This record gives sequence, C-alpha cells and structure tokens, in this order.
Amino acid sequence: MENRVNPFKASPKAYEAMSALGRVADNSGLERSLLELVKMRASQINGCAYCLDMHSKDARALGETEQRLYLLNAWRESPFYSPRERAALEWTEAVTLISEDGVPDDVYQRASQEFTPEELANLTLAAATINGWNRFSIAFRITPGTYKSNLQPLKANA
Repeated sequence: MENRVNPFKASPKAYEAMSALGRVADNSGLERSLLELVKMRASQINGCAYCLDMHSKDARALGETEQRLYLLNAWRESPFYSPRERAALEWTEAVTLISEDGVPDDVYQRASQEFTPEELANLTLAAATINGWNRFSIAFRITPGTYKSNLQPLKANA
C-alpha cells in the first residue's frame, strides 16, 4: 500500500484542531479505559489499521486485558464488559454508523441510564473525534506499526 501525503505536515492547523478535540475528550472525566474501548470499537467499524494499532497499545499500557481486546468486536456476546461499557460501545456504534439509522431512541435510553448528560455529550465528542482521526488515517493511508504508547498504567483506585 502506497503512502500518501502526510495531511498533518501539509496542514499543521488540521492536526492541532484534531488534537485539541482529542484532549478535550481525553480530559473530560470519562474513564480512560472506557475511552480506549470506544476508540478501538469505532476504529474496528471503520477499518482503521493505524488507529487500531495505536489504541490497542494504549489500552494495553493502561492495563486492559488481551481477552477483552480480542472480544471487543463481539462485545454483545461476551460477559466481560460492564453495563456502562456496553452502553458506551452501543452509543459509539450508533454514532459511528449514524447514516444508517441515526441514533435510535432505545440506544439513547440505555446510554442515558449509564451516563449523565455531560458525560454523554463528552462520549459523543470522543466518538466523533476518533471517527475524524479514522478518516484522516484511512484517506491518507497512514501506516500502522510504528506507534509506541507513552501512557502509564492506571492505579487501582484512580
């Protein structure tokens, strides 16, 4: 696969804008482990190899298990995700595939039971942001494999 122009070198302002959105989402108060699952799930749906490489490494750096990462694509059939994670994954799927069915009322209801209005807005920002990153990475064929996580494992009570 041939690389294309690096969009972020071509437009540093585009990179800064995307990075700013990511910082807001990452610092929104939502659990970092949940955000990595959201980023991975949207990237699975979109087929973004670079983002899957990055976020699987970040999730592992934060202490995520291999089992949960391997089963993420089949989270509905797996007992390894909490009700809050399930609601986030379902919401992320609906937001990612919004052109198919919008965001159905039942998905909204389940997400609203697990997240405050502010958290749901921030979760939507996280989903929208990773979808944006996916589109840059796929459109410009950003090559996976070189990313190294600098995240530190989460503390048990943090």
